[in-house]
Amino acid sequence: MFSRSYANLYYLFSDVFGIEIPALKLFQSFGFFMALAFMGAAFFLYRDLKRKEKLGLLKSYFKVVEVGAPATPFELISNGIMGFIIGFKILDLVLNFDERIVNPQAWLASGQGNFIGGLLGAAIMAGIRWYEKNKEKLDKPHKVTIEFKPHQQIGDIVMMAALGGILGAKLFYLFESPGNFTEFMKNPLGSFFGGLTIYGGLIIGAIVVLWFAHRRNMDIVQLADSASPTLLLANGIGRLGCHVSGDGDWGDPNTAPKPDWLSWLPDRWWSFDYAHNVNQVGEQIDGCVGQYCTVLPVPVYPTPLYEFTMLAILFSILWSIRKKVKVPGIIFSIYLIFNGVERFTIEQIRVNTKLDFIGLPLTQAEFIAICFALAGVVGLFVFTKRYKNSLAAQ
Repeated sequence: MFSRSYANLYYLFSDVFGIEIPALKLFQSFGFFMALAFMGAAFFLYRDLKRKEKLGLLKSYFKVVEVGAPATPFELISNGIMGFIIGFKILDLVLNFDERIVNPQAWLASGQGNFIGGLLGAAIMAGIRWYEKNKEKLDKPHKVTIEFKPHQQIGDIVMMAALGGILGAKLFYLFESPGNFTEFMKNPLGSFFGGLTIYGGLIIGAIVVLWFAHRRNMDIVQLADSASPTLLLANGIGRLGCHVSGDGDWGDPNTAPKPDWLSWLPDRWWSFDYAHNVNQVGEQIDGCVGQYCTVLPVPVYPTPLYEFTMLAILFSILWSIRKKVKVPGIIFSIYLIFNGVERFTIEQIRVNTKLDFIGLPLTQAEFIAICFALAGVVGLFVFTKRYKNSLAAQ
């Protein structure tokens, strides 16, 4: 596993493969692993949704659409706005590449850009939309009913999860520690892309997806069961991104010698100094010049690696038993227990802020983990009882 942190893919490719591509500085390591997490989750969710369709457990969604109509003002305006944002940034990057690539994250979050590029981008995107709709335009537009099977809606589900997850992760982070909210209020745009919490993203993302599924007439319990293993997988890949980038999601200081019974474990799995971390936390590295030149003065437990390992194992268990469990909601309940126990366990050696929850000194994650585990236990009884009652009524 990696011997240092890599803030973006430029440093990763340079160190691991010996390839230096300056443009890769645009792609943050954490964002790259988050993209992998969503793709991995989508792949396995797609497979399970198709399985449940064949079993008749999930139904199609039918939507009436108008065919042959020209592009609406809303479509042209929305495409134009998206094109403006893309062109605004891309042309500025092309014209000022050497300057912008020094700190791409700060540049992306800033208001810097090229107005002419924005106008060109808006015109191109709106023009493309107008051309596509005009090419299909009919003298007499008519309405048709289109069938959308659950597995065909994976793209929409992932998009809903991403939007809700990012907003939820940021919202929960603001209230994880009093200082986080103060920092955000001082510089909302600059600090928006830093500081996220897994549970915030998970909870709000799940709410948004379930709302979307309900509107698409999906059985939300069946969907929750299908999504449960993939959530463990996505969480694990995301944690690997935390480790690679060195985003501050690490454990307590660990200066203890590695126990003999762990002699087979690489030293960097026991304690890690997160040299060149993306948060630029720690002491200056001698001889290092540039942006990411800090190292933790005291090595810590690399808890993201531990979480990645545990979540990968739990995903494998849940994925392997999903076909054998016939009671709807049980897989989801087991997921809640797995998630709660795993997170509460890792919190014991993680750096985090303790809050007062009904008189108990707990981190935000510990409190939510306890709630998840208890909800999972309750779910086992509730869903089992509901299933038995439904069988008795038949």
